[in-house]
Amino acid sequence: MISDFIYKYYIDPIRLGQPYNVVDTLTYALILVIGVYLLYRWLTTSTWLSDIGFKIDATFILSTLPYVVLGGVMRVIEDTGMITGDFKYLLITPLIYFVLFFYTISILFLSRYLTLKGLTSHFLTFYFWAGVLTVFVASLVLVAWSTTHYGIDLFVFFAILLMALVATGLVWSFMKYVCRWEYVRDPLYITLLFGQLLDASATSFGIELHPTLQYLEQHVVGSGLINLTGTAFVMYPLKLVVLFPAIYVMELYRREANTAFWHLVLLAMIVVGFAPGIRDMVRMVLYV
Repeated sequence: MISDFIYKYYIDPIRLGQPYNVVDTLTYALILVIGVYLLYRWLTTSTWLSDIGFKIDATFILSTLPYVVLGGVMRVIEDTGMITGDFKYLLITPLIYFVLFFYTISILFLSRYLTLKGLTSHFLTFYFWAGVLTVFVASLVLVAWSTTHYGIDLFVFFAILLMALVATGLVWSFMKYVCRWEYVRDPLYITLLFGQLLDASATSFGIELHPTLQYLEQHVVGSGLINLTGTAFVMYPLKLVVLFPAIYVMELYRREANTAFWHLVLLAMIVVGFAPGIRDMVRMVLYV
């Protein structure tokens, strides 16, 4: 009975590429919450990083963004089918999060080593550019793949990007000038808005506007609302229903909470929007 339950709700969705279900969605959300807390405890108590002045702050979060983008790009590499065998499951949710976590931490410690040896002026310098380089290499793999398949549709790329930028600008302006939330000028809040609205834009475009293919929403809440309303553009109000109270509560929490933990929670919120948004956009550009 237990094995049947595990296969039905956890293993088969990964192995067969099925949409998410309520059980695995709630489980992964719980793992994310526990993971953020454990990561906070480890990073704030580890003596391995304190000797180079490591702090969980805005600079660290922004320097981690290339690794968030990398997650989306690597997921598309799996989507293309170029990786065969059991190794491909390492690039599927939730395993890809563990793979990217250990890779990111490895680069962080390598950066620490280089800093202590005097080979880099600041540990985040190498950390950031190593992430950028990895994204570049992974992107080259996809570009090479595209040359023998459907090519790169720049119209799709710029259309989705424009949708995300316009939506971000409108929402940000409303928050700042109508709600008078001056704190949304923080680059982290802007990144959060853009990442989440990129996800909404890519989903909406893929289902409603893509010139050739029609994509499906795999997440439980999103797919349920799309089926209920008959349009994928419902993803925008769904995001707003979450973003407005989330940012308001996060700012209240920021004034009283531990700064390091606040930044990690915000990073997690950025990841769950930005990484899927990058993946969906790149897939549609490549017709995967």
